[in-house]
Amino acid sequence: MKKLIVLVAVTCLALVAQERGRGGRGGEVGGGHIPARGPAPSRAAQPRPEAQHAAPAPAQGNRAQEQNHIAADRQGHPEMPHVHANNDQWVGHSSGRNDPHFHVDQPWAHGRFTGGIGPQHVFVLRGGNRERFWFNDFYWDVAPYDYNIVFDWNWDGDQIVIYDDPDHPGWYLAYNPRLGTYAHVEYLGNQ
Repeated sequence: MKKLIVLVAVTCLALVAQERGRGGRGGEVGGGHIPARGPAPSRAAQPRPEAQHAAPAPAQGNRAQEQNHIAADRQGHPEMPHVHANNDQWVGHSSGRNDPHFHVDQPWAHGRFTGGIGPQHVFVLRGGNRERFWFNDFYWDVAPYDYNIVFDWNWDGDQIVIYDDPDHPGWYLAYNPRLGTYAHVEYLGNQ
């Protein structure tokens, strides 16, 4: 019996460590860290080369879609937008206001999100997918350019924090503390 209890305890610790390692990337990205604030406005007038580096996604119909990839800023960090846990640096949010990937003809067409912005408001995803997800009766979608960023989000249980996007009118940033990555999301209303 004692061996069984020890085995279960060791297995649980290993699973926790594995999960932290998956999202934590050595404790530098993710692992449950929530940034104290969103990103500062970018100084870029045009998309920087790192934001233009895109790989095709699986074809949808006859058209391949670009995906948001950036060069890894450090070994072991993801090649997608993320936040450093040690200094809250938003890596990959540098393309500036004129990035065509995040142009919206009618910003905030469904109104502005009033459910709470910033680190004091942690929400739990309650269903959906990248095209439509929700929490607390608030509905959202992910920018198509950022679909690759959310491929491993748990749509029925991950925590997210919503931040204002200072550069792209009509978009917010949904940050996943488990993974340390963030994606551009559009508020679709509460129904």
